[in-house]
Amino acid sequence: MNIGIYGYGNLGKGVEAAVMTNPDMKLFGIFTRRAPESVKTLYNTKVYPADEILKYKDEIDVLIICGGSATDLPKMTPALAENFNAVDSFDTHANIAEHFENVDKSAKSGGKLALISCGWDPGMFSLARFYAGAILPNGNDYTFWGRGVSQGHSDAIRRIKGVLDARQYTVPVESAVMRVRNQENPTLTTREKHTRECYVVAEEGADLKRIEEEIKTMPNYFADYDTTVTFITKEELERDHKGIPHGGSVLRSGKTGKNLENNHVIEYSLKLDSNPEFTASVLCAFARGVYKMHQRGETGAITVFDVAPRDISPKDPLTLMKTLL
Repeated sequence: MNIGIYGYGNLGKGVEAAVMTNPDMKLFGIFTRRAPESVKTLYNTKVYPADEILKYKDEIDVLIICGGSATDLPKMTPALAENFNAVDSFDTHANIAEHFENVDKSAKSGGKLALISCGWDPGMFSLARFYAGAILPNGNDYTFWGRGVSQGHSDAIRRIKGVLDARQYTVPVESAVMRVRNQENPTLTTREKHTRECYVVAEEGADLKRIEEEIKTMPNYFADYDTTVTFITKEELERDHKGIPHGGSVLRSGKTGKNLENNHVIEYSLKLDSNPEFTASVLCAFARGVYKMHQRGETGAITVFDVAPRDISPKDPLTLMKTLL
């Protein structure tokens, strides 16, 4: 199947690399809002201007849209889904239903199929919560993120006056994780589940106390968490914090039995060296599912809940039964 990439940041580069590991996929090209000649790709992939993409709508089987969730994807995916089978990684959980409705209308009008909110959360973690909740209906979900770099929170710190660069790590509170694993079924506050570690490069002469206070009191980002701020040099940041690792775990603590006397814990966890590269790998697997489902005549918007496990695998059903079942 021919895969197109729309957008070429960290996620787009990850998709380019992931396509190369899938023998049933071929990369048609990359579409960018930058000047194509200025974009250097990993595999010398052909680069096209984003505004010329409709010229190639009959040559691309699935378009993987690699924009940001804040401002890009809410516009990009509905606009592109009318003419392309598409996959995106929209991850603003509170707005998923609205995004789904907009994409569904567009995709159905063009007879296309679009999968939204695909990645590891939402995505693989969503499936973990889905399966665990179906199996243990009497119980509670717990999601812990990290230890890993939060790109959105890092960007929020960089917008503070006097900050040159920053990395923010989301860190699960290990004692909270252990309480769930120990079947205590606890009720946990936001502060009890995660801490935040901030490594900040400040301008020379900047008011460090003010910067630290602005970080720790920032609403929606740090105010509800125990947050530590460490000031470091640019060289230390580039040496010790240049990667984009992430991960986390989803746990379901539930009870079964006539008197709910038996306790069970289901756990799914990830440890990722590269957040964007792993997300890209998930996008490619589900792009295969979109391709197969559209061939069967399905249109509109879907989520990972709508894709059968066999559709994301390149292996035939008999091989899957013999090797994995």
